[in-house]
Amino acid sequence: MSTAEDTIGGDAEPWAEVTPDAARRLLVAAVEAFAERGYHATTTRDIASRAGMSPAALYIHYKTKEELLHRISRLGHEKAVAILRSAARSEGSAAERLAEAVRSFVRWHAGRRTTARIVQYELDALGPEARSEIVALRRQCDAEVRGIIEEGVRAGEFDVLDVKGTTLAVLSLCIDVARWFNVNGPRTPDEVGALYADLVLRMVGAAEK
Repeated sequence: MSTAEDTIGGDAEPWAEVTPDAARRLLVAAVEAFAERGYHATTTRDIASRAGMSPAALYIHYKTKEELLHRISRLGHEKAVAILRSAARSEGSAAERLAEAVRSFVRWHAGRRTTARIVQYELDALGPEARSEIVALRRQCDAEVRGIIEEGVRAGEFDVLDVKGTTLAVLSLCIDVARWFNVNGPRTPDEVGALYADLVLRMVGAAEK
């Protein structure tokens, strides 16, 4: 990834623990190539070259370009689930937990915007089996946020008529940050996260303290 992306925001890349080093370098190179050229226009030779490796060396770790995309998407979505689950299961009111979920989710999509764009917007390039696995992880993200909103409604903290639709709106709002966030823009990932947390609490009709 670019130096700017590596240093912005406080969250590690989802493949920070991937081993061996060559496999991790190929994931990083694939993200860069997919972001620059698009998945379909990128070749395995492009990816290997960015990683400073030969195409033959790439195939030792990943059999196909789709396998690379699948692993990037799976690791990214597992990170997304972990972020939302941590907030959902933390201490505090529903409003506090929803605000934390939005802040942390937005911060990751802003601070890791190149990665997040590939993770969130290249789903259609995956085959049926891989796509099904990622869809299941997306459902887990939905369930974590929906659970917080449902609790808030039951507790009288939120005024929401359509929990399912509101959950979709909240997640879409957060994810879309990856499309427009600019490292040279006026707000940091933390500032955007705080702004969106406030917007979402207003969306669900959270009672003012």
